[in-house]
Amino acid sequence: MTSNDERKLHPRLRLLKNRSDPVNATGALFSARIASGMVLDASSLGTDAMRTLQACESFACGESAGDTVPVRARPPRRPKLTETGLASEAYVNVFVETVNAEPGTPNAADTVAGAIEEIVRHAVLPAEVSRQVLPRRNFISATVPVESLPAISAIPGVTFVHSAESLSFSLPLAVAAKGARPTPRTVQVAGKRQTGEGVLIGIIDVQGFDFAHPDFLDDDGNTRFVAIWDQGGDFRAPPHPYRYGAEFTEQRLRAAVAAGRSGGIPAVDLERQSQRMPGSHGTHVASIAAGRHGVCPGAKIAGVSISLPMPADEREERRWTFSDSSRIVDAIEYLYAQGTRLGLPVSINISLGTNGGPHDGSNGPCRWVDSSLSTPGRAISIAAGNAGQEAGATPDDLGWVMGRIHTMGQVKSRGLSTDLEWVVVGDGIADVSENELEIWYSPQDRFTIAVQPPGATTWITAGPRQFVENKRLENGTVLSIYNELYHPVNGDNYIALYLSPNLNPDTFAPVAPGVWKIRLHGDEIRSGHFHAWIERDDPMELDRRENLRAFRFPSFFSRTSNVDSHSIGSLACAHRVLGVANVDAAAGRINVSSSQGPTREGRSKPDIAAPGTDIVAANGFGDDELWVRMTGTSMASPYVCGVVGLMLAAKPTLNASQCQGILKRTAKPLPSHGYEWRNDAGFGVIDAEAAILEALVFDQRDERR
Repeated sequence: MTSNDERKLHPRLRLLKNRSDPVNATGALFSARIASGMVLDASSLGTDAMRTLQACESFACGESAGDTVPVRARPPRRPKLTETGLASEAYVNVFVETVNAEPGTPNAADTVAGAIEEIVRHAVLPAEVSRQVLPRRNFISATVPVESLPAISAIPGVTFVHSAESLSFSLPLAVAAKGARPTPRTVQVAGKRQTGEGVLIGIIDVQGFDFAHPDFLDDDGNTRFVAIWDQGGDFRAPPHPYRYGAEFTEQRLRAAVAAGRSGGIPAVDLERQSQRMPGSHGTHVASIAAGRHGVCPGAKIAGVSISLPMPADEREERRWTFSDSSRIVDAIEYLYAQGTRLGLPVSINISLGTNGGPHDGSNGPCRWVDSSLSTPGRAISIAAGNAGQEAGATPDDLGWVMGRIHTMGQVKSRGLSTDLEWVVVGDGIADVSENELEIWYSPQDRFTIAVQPPGATTWITAGPRQFVENKRLENGTVLSIYNELYHPVNGDNYIALYLSPNLNPDTFAPVAPGVWKIRLHGDEIRSGHFHAWIERDDPMELDRRENLRAFRFPSFFSRTSNVDSHSIGSLACAHRVLGVANVDAAAGRINVSSSQGPTREGRSKPDIAAPGTDIVAANGFGDDELWVRMTGTSMASPYVCGVVGLMLAAKPTLNASQCQGILKRTAKPLPSHGYEWRNDAGFGVIDAEAAILEALVFDQRDERR
């Protein structure tokens, strides 16, 4: 049985809480959402596990529901085998939601935060895991021991403990652009170029920022970066009040550029970030928004680099490294503080995403972001995602592997059932990632959920308010099912399913590949409608052959079960953010990979489309090759971020909702489209000049009336 207090824990947190320390320690090697101080030695790993973890690279073919996926990948590395004796606890990032305080009474979040601080203070944490507890309005972002979750859920004033969601790093293919010029991004109004002077452009991204790249230098040769927070770094002290990462200040960045210019150590070596990937995604995105060839060439720039330990020789760092939605919230808060320090409005870009939650803007990060955007002079642009492709354009096109994440349907009446096909391929050695599926349906209805493993003839069922937790199946997979009623954030019913590898070091086994059948049976039906999303597997470093990146082996719906809509990332479902689609400007259409809306409850997301196909911008850490070409909503979103920066430079008092409304009003339809919202293009393609003019005059028109 689960207590009422423990029902305040997200199902994933309950799953982790009831695992053993060795299992969580092994899981931390492959997950961005759990950290562990336990170090495994050779004696703690069974022979089969060691063979799996030490296996060589190979090719794989997975066949399921008529789909064949040939992929080459690097296998998981063996854990670092050192002396045991560190703390055996596992740690997670959570959003703790509290009751809203009555006027004139102490803030409930502050009281709960104090209680969590006391719990964490007595925990034994390894040095790599920060003791971070930060209250924000009626939410608390905290890094806590898994074993403390029941105590946290029992604190008076706690209404729900959200699990931080894995970030999706759908990194585009970087193609060297030898001899090419940067894609034109100049914005002119009345013949005068707009520069964005008087605005801070904030970039939250991965792979580091090449702050010394010529595209970020002003006329005096100084970098326009005023701050970089490297969340995975330890070269400098972290920014206050955070207890992890390294902060690079404007003074240090400028001094490093000056030293490099005079023949000293290169600037990016002198102020060394933990990530400095050639073709850096973060550098390319920052260049689009605010480089000298970008939309806002006069703006100041601040960057936050989310920790992404993907290189094979750093795989052990995954044991204590987080790259989840809590890091995004910390990054946004940091960039707001930079804007306040400088007295500037802030336009932030996030070309990362998550795919968990109800996709209606009610999850913890979305609600926090919406609340933070009530302040004038703040706006956030978020890439819609690259999960829009449901089929290959050619036999060799495997882009659909990153799509097929959504399905929907209806159980038409009591006693009837609907079946879904959930496909697990694996990575050629073993699928050691957590495969997650969430089903959301009306509180009017009651479903029984049944799961049939590949090749099996029996079903494993869970009725309303029932659960199956960490059940080890004959095929080695560990299955968990939670059939929950009245979710605290929106009152809807939901079902969470987890297909986990068997991470017990003695009996290690991957998730069984094949078609997992999911059956929804109608116990009581008044509506019967449901939506389901597959969460992206957390990032794994894969092999490269020449310039090609192998896929990450997410699970996906079969062709017959997939419904090609509602694939927009859950962060972009927040009400006040700008969800951005990728338009192929040369072809005059939305790129096939661009994720579609609407939100689960039918709101119009994405909001706007912008150029994101074959975009040439700065090549970070690329030595003599200055420019690189990329495609994705990751490239479209910073264009919108830059245009919003120009709008805020023209009228700093605009708030996020006003910026959103202006962009919808001034957008241009694609050829053969009208002004109505479309699930792939939003309200149309951004018109930068019209948006800036509208920002300048819309309130003056009201006064004249």
